[in-house]
Amino acid sequence: MRVLVIHGPNLNLLGTREPEVYGNVTLSEINERLQERAQELGIQIEAFHSNHEGEIVDKIAEAASTTDAIIINPAAYTHTSVAIRDAISAVALPTVEVHLSNTQAREKFRHTSVIAPVVTGQIAGFGADSYLLALQAVALLLDRK
Repeated sequence: MRVLVIHGPNLNLLGTREPEVYGNVTLSEINERLQERAQELGIQIEAFHSNHEGEIVDKIAEAASTTDAIIINPAAYTHTSVAIRDAISAVALPTVEVHLSNTQAREKFRHTSVIAPVVTGQIAGFGADSYLLALQAVALLLDRK
C-alpha cells in the first residue's frame, strides 16, 4: 500500500507559527511520526510539501498511477482551491482531508471546505495526531478494497 501525504501552504512553519493554534510540533516531526506508524501498518508513504497550488495539483495528478490513497492538508487552499478539488476528484483515489485545528471552531471563512465534497472523509482538531488518525483511516479504507 502506497500513500501520498500532501502538506499545503505554510505548514513548513509549524513549530513556530501560532503555536496556540497549531501546536509546537514541526512538519519534520509529523513526517517522522507518520513514517513510524506507516511501517507498523505495512504502508509506504511519500510526504510532499508545497506552498504553491500548481505544484500540489501536479503531485495529485501524478498520484493516479503511483499511489493507492492520499492524505492532504490543503491548509489555506481548503477554502479556495477549485483546482485542488478538481484534481482530487479526477484521480478518484481514497482521500482523507486533514486539519490540525478544528476549522469549525475558528473564523467563519474557515468553515467551508471546497475540498470536502470530493474526499472520502475529514479529520480535524487533533493537532499533529490528526495525520496519524488519517493514516489509520486510510489503512482501513485500503484493507476494505
